[in-house]
Amino acid sequence: MNKTVVINVVGLSPMLLGKHTPMLSRWAEQGKLATIEPVLPAVTCSVQTTYLTGKMPQEHGIVGNGWYFQDQCETKFWRQSNKLVQSPKVWEMAREFDSSFTCANMFWWYNMYSSVNYSVTPRPMYPADGRKIPDVYTQPSQFRNQLQAKFGQFPLFNFWGPTASIKATEWIANSSKWVEENYSPNLTLIYLPHLDYCLQKFGPDENKIAKELHEIDTVCGDLINFYEQRGASVILLSEYGITPVSQPIHINRVLRSKGLLAFREEEGRELLDAGASKAFAVADHQIAHVYVNDPEYIPQVRNLLEETEGIDYILDETSKSNYHLNHSRSGTFVAVAKPDAWFTYYYWLDDKRAPDFARTVDIHRKPGYDPVELFVDPQLKFSKLKIGLTLLKKKLGFRYLMDVIPLDASLVKGSHGCIPPTPDMGPLLISKKTDLVNSESIKPTDVCRLILQHLELNQVNGFAEVKS
Repeated sequence: MNKTVVINVVGLSPMLLGKHTPMLSRWAEQGKLATIEPVLPAVTCSVQTTYLTGKMPQEHGIVGNGWYFQDQCETKFWRQSNKLVQSPKVWEMAREFDSSFTCANMFWWYNMYSSVNYSVTPRPMYPADGRKIPDVYTQPSQFRNQLQAKFGQFPLFNFWGPTASIKATEWIANSSKWVEENYSPNLTLIYLPHLDYCLQKFGPDENKIAKELHEIDTVCGDLINFYEQRGASVILLSEYGITPVSQPIHINRVLRSKGLLAFREEEGRELLDAGASKAFAVADHQIAHVYVNDPEYIPQVRNLLEETEGIDYILDETSKSNYHLNHSRSGTFVAVAKPDAWFTYYYWLDDKRAPDFARTVDIHRKPGYDPVELFVDPQLKFSKLKIGLTLLKKKLGFRYLMDVIPLDASLVKGSHGCIPPTPDMGPLLISKKTDLVNSESIKPTDVCRLILQHLELNQVNGFAEVKS
């Protein structure tokens, strides 16, 4: 079996390879670059699961980064249990034909309670006093202490939020090398999120993100050299490309304007009440799952969505199948934004009545994805002083609220989720195995097969067969 490493550089597209990525550009020239046909929705959880199962969302069930759990009447984002994936994964296919096969999953999603041999994923601690303490979940469990003793506490606040930086990506890369040196798995999956931050803040303008491109190029060059020296085949790929955006769509406010969305008041603030709503939307970058609880309102909701500026097209019970989204977790409708637009989760009409978590980094309580979490409110006076005083409260063990996130969706300049206008703005795959990557464009479901082939396994009838 051939040792294989898959490096997932989030947001990297062919148009970003060039003068700011000299190492990656040289390495790509030594092999083959193919574009990957985008998954709809082109968001992290759906795309990664398609790559790892060889199935589309209507089969594996991951219809977005989050969805409405109808039996609980709750919207939940960024769940971590691998049990949510409803199709066999690539490491399970490989193990069918070689029981000694081992796999390390370094921060790809749905990484808890999976059947991989080694895994590391973010898992903060939430003590009763309200603090959020950076930490990781690992398998085996002793990795947690070993990795943080060697590389320091996982830099959670550099992984996402206003202080996102290369530090989190470097921590993941260093931990991956440690796992390789100590356990040498047959397949290693590495997630490098660094470009995702700057691309959503500034859009895909290489001059504005030159520093970040150089940083990720350095990390990738080091990883590739490290693994190739150990005899591994390297696949470098991305999940999606980022398109420039200038139009936020407040889809829940549109539904609210017609009396379709319900909320409840808590201490003068409004909380979306999904179970009591006639219709509401789960916003996820450039797609929104619109759930209609009362079938009587389906025609009205469709008409309202069709009239909403910025929505490109709407998938219903018939057309969802054409895009492989016909799954019980999907909304009654799936709204897809135009390439220059994206969906907010905002549902309040007065910012003074926004929930207290709206101005914080809180990816689990918000009923939709919020890229504005990457910014510090530019209207906030003495923001550094406020942050410093809040951190002091944290260190002293007091309850605190890091309410420094703006409510201005116009700050966001890049997004993803829809099918990008050109392949050059979409995801890519690069490998030196030019005999395996033999076309200019590949389907997203082919990534699973290509991983098996790099392992010197062939895909036959949906499972793996050892290459003779």
